[in-house]
Amino acid sequence: MALTSGLGGQLSIDLGALARNWRALDKVSAGALTGAVVKADAYGTGITMASKALHAAGARFFFAATPDEGMAVRAAVPDAHIFILNGLYPGAANLYVRQNMMPIISSMAMLEEWLAKCVERNEAYPSAFHFDTGMNRLGFRLNEASQVRDRIQGLGYAPQMVMSHLACADQPSHEKNRTQLALFGSVMTQFPGIPASLANSAGLMTGRDYHFQMVRPGIALYGGRAVNGRKNPMAPVVTLHVPIMQVKEARTGESVGYGATQSLSRDSRLAILSHGYADGFLRSLSGSNTRPGGKVVIRGKVCPVIGRISMDQVTVDITELGPDIPNPGEAAEILGDIIGVDDLADAGGTIGYEILTSLKGRYSRNYVGDGNLPPG
Repeated sequence: MALTSGLGGQLSIDLGALARNWRALDKVSAGALTGAVVKADAYGTGITMASKALHAAGARFFFAATPDEGMAVRAAVPDAHIFILNGLYPGAANLYVRQNMMPIISSMAMLEEWLAKCVERNEAYPSAFHFDTGMNRLGFRLNEASQVRDRIQGLGYAPQMVMSHLACADQPSHEKNRTQLALFGSVMTQFPGIPASLANSAGLMTGRDYHFQMVRPGIALYGGRAVNGRKNPMAPVVTLHVPIMQVKEARTGESVGYGATQSLSRDSRLAILSHGYADGFLRSLSGSNTRPGGKVVIRGKVCPVIGRISMDQVTVDITELGPDIPNPGEAAEILGDIIGVDDLADAGGTIGYEILTSLKGRYSRNYVGDGNLPPG
């Protein structure tokens, strides 16, 4: 495979696979509504096109982290129901109202600012409430539940949804999951009749006890592994190819890359790729004489990264290709059928989430898999 002349790498996003993943999760969630988390530029896939594809698949409830992400969803999908996970930014209530976005309220200060806007406009603008059941991130403390209940009852206000977030759902047997489930149940007794949401991708897969009225899949939509220790059932969504810039010979004992952390134990043939940590290929994927690095695929064969990852370049040992020497401009596969998002994450000592959200490099995006979407 040769890449288009003059361009860098090519990131391909399979919108059909994204849609199939949402529909598959929607079947698992059965009686619950299935939302779609599109924060961080839809996990690196492009929030505009991903939102359109998810909407075409059937998603109507979208979760963004920030107001600007929410506005991007609104522009792409005018009839979307949009929740802002980070809550109400101070002084931004008018923006949420204009864009018809729902803040996920997580503190008394947020609640008072939102209620003040509702009173000012004589309109019960929708929102959701987030209670912290064990993450110690955003969220009301559990002992604030009755205070929140009393405050909104005094005004006749009701949230669209009450939610929390699981800390250990990727480990289904972890005791904290059951503890959080029980704590969330105690919160919900304070808000009878209000829809509830607890499950992320892993929680959705863990069991129906966690589904409540809405589930909020994220990583699984984009083909990443949600539950540790299980075969990933989701279709891959992204592939990434980058160009080979040079093929060169190197001798036994010569070092490769910054810091001379890897020396060659044999005469070798090396390929230099136009790709580096500035493109999302993590520096932790570097190889050395004491630990193996990441891997890439060239001409269908897995080849090891050697030496440190540079800002703009990666060096790969292609000696095992023998006489099958690639040409400059030919593509090396960073992500694809052989090396998936989680394979790359495991090699770099991280998680698929970081790999996907790091895909902001110097390459073109190519959307495939669904020609029926409106133009992006």
